[in-house]
Amino acid sequence: MNQLQRGGPQRIPRPDNWTPGNPAPWLHATDVDLDTLERRLLTRTSGHQLTGAPPPKRHSAVLIALYSDPEPTVVLTRRTQQMRAHSGEVSFPGGGQDPGESLWDTACREAREEIQLDTALARRIGELDHLTTVSSQARIVPYVARLSQPPSMTANPDEVDEILLVSLSELLLPEVYREERWQWPGSNQQRPIYFFDLFGDTVWGATANLLRQLLVTALGLPEHEK
Repeated sequence: MNQLQRGGPQRIPRPDNWTPGNPAPWLHATDVDLDTLERRLLTRTSGHQLTGAPPPKRHSAVLIALYSDPEPTVVLTRRTQQMRAHSGEVSFPGGGQDPGESLWDTACREAREEIQLDTALARRIGELDHLTTVSSQARIVPYVARLSQPPSMTANPDEVDEILLVSLSELLLPEVYREERWQWPGSNQQRPIYFFDLFGDTVWGATANLLRQLLVTALGLPEHEK
């Protein structure tokens, strides 16, 4: 992977009839404050985004872990090529719910298993919109957590190719974010698909959707496009 060039080898199943989408809603923003994000999450009502997916077959959760070192940073992972679903894609630590556990416990367990995150450092500060993915038919509950200090982490080689520590200010750069409009087979409507081009990786799909939600919440911008 070329770590000096934005964008990565992730497979994007772009339809032929896609069109460019709207510009970033944060054109003049340069940074994010975690205290402000936490306050805004307290008053945010999480919804459930209808993405054209069928009813979910299982429930899952992801952990959006944030810390300051010194600027606000989010923890992402690149999945290994051997994973059965979403191989090679950039995602948050997370996975399917086990019997008898809460979805918050699911998110924390998966973070421990995937990147050996000490979840005793994690304080839950809110949720983003729940999503249902088309490919895995999983309902995803995204929990936002604030870490009390920069974590020490180790990737589980069976699941994670690399741990990516990305500053939120990088995600706000004009050359990083973009939007496309896709029309799915059997539908007459286009819907927005979001992308963040990091050095060596392209974040898209549900993960990019959640990153966008995180940023617009932190900046006090409208949640949904007109």
